[in-house]
Amino acid sequence: MTHTVFIDGEAGTTGLQIRDRLTRRTDLEVVSIDPARRKDADARAELLNGVDVVVLCLPDDAAREAVSLVTSNSVRIVDASTAHRTAPDWAYGFAEMDASQRAAIAGSTRVSNPGCYPTGFIGLVRPLVAAGLIPADFPLTVNAVSGYSGGGKSLIGEFEGPVPAGTNDAFRVYGLTLAHKHLPEMQRHSGLIHPPVFAPSVGRYAQGMIVEVPLQLWALPGKPDPGDLRVALEAAYAGERFVEVASGTECADLAKARAGAGGYVAALDPEALNGTNRMRLFVFPNAERAQVRLVALLDNLGKGASGAAVQNLNLMLGLEEGAGL
Repeated sequence: MTHTVFIDGEAGTTGLQIRDRLTRRTDLEVVSIDPARRKDADARAELLNGVDVVVLCLPDDAAREAVSLVTSNSVRIVDASTAHRTAPDWAYGFAEMDASQRAAIAGSTRVSNPGCYPTGFIGLVRPLVAAGLIPADFPLTVNAVSGYSGGGKSLIGEFEGPVPAGTNDAFRVYGLTLAHKHLPEMQRHSGLIHPPVFAPSVGRYAQGMIVEVPLQLWALPGKPDPGDLRVALEAAYAGERFVEVASGTECADLAKARAGAGGYVAALDPEALNGTNRMRLFVFPNAERAQVRLVALLDNLGKGASGAAVQNLNLMLGLEEGAGL
């Protein structure tokens, strides 16, 4: 059986990558609106209600409007915007975050795709909160850097365009109001009572990201050992295909990376998982100081966006979860 899929907003960065992952498949047919009728509300509503799955790659308000146009009870929706990520009647599309989450996604007609930064943060923190290693009311900080593709066409144009219209910035911090739109889902789906202090940034490279949560283990009530954190993460993601926990040996080897005769050896490359739907989690300890740096590595357009959307679409249609990935 061939399922039909309409990507509303397919010309955007996320939409293009989703389409690329789907068009080579024989079990799906990607349909598009006639360019001559793109602004025809009736034509768009007809298409939204005439397919098996709609994937929304739109700004928040436009995504809400698109959802309101879907009147068919059989149409499934994957929303890649921020609009429904904390909505109680929408399944959160991070299949690996909980033992019951796959079933929730598969059984829902409304799935909200996670944000790229929250995927890394929740992936690191939720298992540790659930295991009682991090109290739900503990103050956390998350530092992260993403490629500029995460900012969409405007930021891509700025970083890739010629100066003076473009920019020569090598690195840029933002979210300085401490009210980033990803904070509500980061708090809710990690199990925290308070939002973390979130320090996002963008680097001069197109794609890939690192999300980091530093911890003072001595300040945690149970004063856990770094190994306790790794064990909890390994237990949470045992057998998972797309979320992996780096071994203690790998983390130690990465921590030793340094300048040598061949030049600088990068300890952790934010572009290392580009083009994949994988996420790798690391625990870098200093046992003597009772400190760790928890790090998530992922493609902001893969597991952080387009790859996750395809994974969710597969689950909703009862297809092989990794198809196209």
